[in-house]
Amino acid sequence: MKLFASDLDRTLIYSNRALNEMETPWNPQMIGVEEKNGEHVSFMTKESYHLLKEIAAKHLFVPVTTRTYQQYKRIFIMEKEIPVTYCVTSNGARIHYQGVVLKDWDETIQQRLKADCCEKEEILEKLQQYALDGELKIADNLFFYYVLNAKIDQDNKKEITKLASDHGWNISLQGRKLYFMPSPICKGKAISYIKEREGAEQTIGAGDSLLDSPFLNVCQTAYIPCHGELTLEESRNATHVLTNQKGAFAGEEIVRNVHKQFV
Repeated sequence: MKLFASDLDRTLIYSNRALNEMETPWNPQMIGVEEKNGEHVSFMTKESYHLLKEIAAKHLFVPVTTRTYQQYKRIFIMEKEIPVTYCVTSNGARIHYQGVVLKDWDETIQQRLKADCCEKEEILEKLQQYALDGELKIADNLFFYYVLNAKIDQDNKKEITKLASDHGWNISLQGRKLYFMPSPICKGKAISYIKEREGAEQTIGAGDSLLDSPFLNVCQTAYIPCHGELTLEESRNATHVLTNQKGAFAGEEIVRNVHKQFV
């Protein structure tokens, strides 16, 4: 069995903000893939959509996202138009199989959280000294993030990274969102679980952020958009391939390459 595991936001799909940041604004080659309040809010290229649909029809395509399951469901092409058997949400805390949460995985995560890291309330209390300028959001009562109003100072980011690490947490900056994630909640562990459950012989991954690194490292080949947070990291290795394109066209480049290898 062949498995393609991919992050969604800023890897396969792009909001208008992300498209504009990357200087690849919406154009007629793109289609809406996510709907919120009656409007399309995320996009991918038409070619990327059609190639992904072909991949998912013949092999196992697993969306891997930091979104909660409710946020993920706004991406209406998933399951309705593109076959999805498994989806990994909340950064690996939840695995849904045929639309139903896997309880054994849920129980494993809860055990690891109790054993390996402090409560989120303790981290939030310690973060008060940094007066982060942004709106705090709690996701699935498991992790949290700030939607920042201004760029974070790099010295503060280093201090916050160490603070989080000392308490069993990781951080990742994705656009305006600064994520705080308990170390047991990990996309890599979730993908390893699915690989073993399905007996996947070949796995290709794609992702842009530090939170994607753990699952990219369990793939034989991993694609990273050239605009991604991971391009700045020393943790990249020989299995990691950077795209030449950025924005939605990076997503298309990734899907095109996977299609060549799988189909």
